Amino acid sequence: QVQLVESGGGLVQAGGSLRLSCAASRRTIGSRAMGWFRQAPGKEREFVATISWNGGSTYYSDSVKGRFSIFRDNAKNTVYLQMNSLKPEDTARYYCASSPLPTDRTGSGYYDYWGQGTQVTVSS
Repeated sequence: QVQLVESGGGLVQAGGSLRLSCAASRRTIGSRAMGWFRQAPGKEREFVATISWNGGSTYYSDSVKGRFSIFRDNAKNTVYLQMNSLKPEDTARYYCASSPLPTDRTGSGYYDYWGQGTQVTVSS
């Protein structure tokens, strides 16, 4: 079983940056693809970014492409989401997820372990 704990969320002004971290425990994530999703109040959870097991492949939603960057440090069993040029519409709870598959995946159904999330609020 993989336990995921997100951190790094907070309140930031539009145009600012935040770096989210997702620390895994109980089991290595080195062979697993990882993803970030987000959910705003009253909306469904949506895909944000995903990274393959070795970091060699990444994929982003159109809404964050060019502004967000996902990367990982398997030695630290941690995945990150660097968020730049934040917009008010990025306000949401951000969730880290782990997939048993090695290649990056956009669908939430491919992920079997989820963290509790960290809140990101972007003020205008």
